[in-house]
Amino acid sequence: MLWAYDYENEGISVSGPTRAYVRGKAIEFHFCPNCGCVSHWRALKADEDGRRRIAVNLRLTEPGPIANVPIDHFDGLDTFDDLPRDGRCVGDYWF
Repeated sequence: MLWAYDYENEGISVSGPTRAYVRGKAIEFHFCPNCGCVSHWRALKADEDGRRRIAVNLRLTEPGPIANVPIDHFDGLDTFDDLPRDGRCVGDYWF
């Protein structure tokens, strides 16, 4: 999957019916109740600033409108700090 990450109702908003699978105490994966595709995940709890992490599955879009969106890598294990860009865009990963 190819994910776009941000905070719920800031950089990313989702709508429409989904069903959720909750894994542990930190994250829920949402999927389409008709086809079963994973549409997004989101944190179960807001952080200390009241913001909730969320990510959407870009593979469910058409590639054209998002082909030039730059790829940002980040340290997803410890800090969520951004790593240097390497010049690639979503279109470089699509196929």
